[in-house]
Amino acid sequence: MPQPFRIGLIQMSCPDPKDNLAKTVEKVREAAARGAQIVLLQELFRCQYFCREEVHLSNFDLAETIPGPTTDTMGKLAKELGVVIVASLFERRAPGLFHNTAVVLNPDGVIAGIYRKMHIPEDPSYYEKYYFAPGDLGFGSIETPFARLGVLVCWDQWYPEAARITAMSGADILIYPTAIGWVPEDKADGAWQIEAWQTMQRSHAIANGIYVAGINRIGRESLTRTIDFWGSSFVSDPSGRLVARASVDQEEILVVECDPAQTEMARRNWPFFRDRRIDAYGPILQRWNAK
Repeated sequence: MPQPFRIGLIQMSCPDPKDNLAKTVEKVREAAARGAQIVLLQELFRCQYFCREEVHLSNFDLAETIPGPTTDTMGKLAKELGVVIVASLFERRAPGLFHNTAVVLNPDGVIAGIYRKMHIPEDPSYYEKYYFAPGDLGFGSIETPFARLGVLVCWDQWYPEAARITAMSGADILIYPTAIGWVPEDKADGAWQIEAWQTMQRSHAIANGIYVAGINRIGRESLTRTIDFWGSSFVSDPSGRLVARASVDQEEILVVECDPAQTEMARRNWPFFRDRRIDAYGPILQRWNAK
């Protein structure tokens, strides 16, 4: 049986691209000091959430290569602390080609793998299709010394297909770096949105018998102005029970131990993988199947 592993979720505000990296480094150190072996950062932690509008060509200057300055810094930090770091970045893959990419850095400082966000939203205040090409690496998991990580990003969290395929690749945990919040007209009656967001991800935990971690930012940023990020970062166990949950508006670090024995037990009790009818799922590959 694989050994338990400890994850650290860093929930913070991201007010200034010039300071966010140094701030994150200090919080990674704190998480490691508290026993985290795998440190999880929120979506696009280096910068403010710039996708609120699609008129600023200068926003593309925020992108960087992988490997690049941030992965160099985080790689050195991972090696110094002996931890794994999952960092979400605005990737400049080639001139005019950009992705929303999560990088997994091993304790030796080397990149263990990357995941490019597959589902790209296009909603008021979330104009991501303007900035990001859809990922082309598919769904899978990345081996680290402590656990096999199934990394997805934000909008991916609403899709059970993504969770299922990632779990089927042998992941020990599904990890969702996130940037999600309320627009003004929703905030007054917005508790249900958090519940829907969290319930969807907890359902992935239940359906796949797997740990799930969602890491979100907090606060209102000068670029976004009309989005209040709702934090509420959390960890669910393989039965869908909340193990830890952060507040909606405070910077916090959650350190949680995940025990693969719970995955084994959940899948024995609810043998969904055994009972899947893989011979009957062909229509899922169609856009719509109404006769």
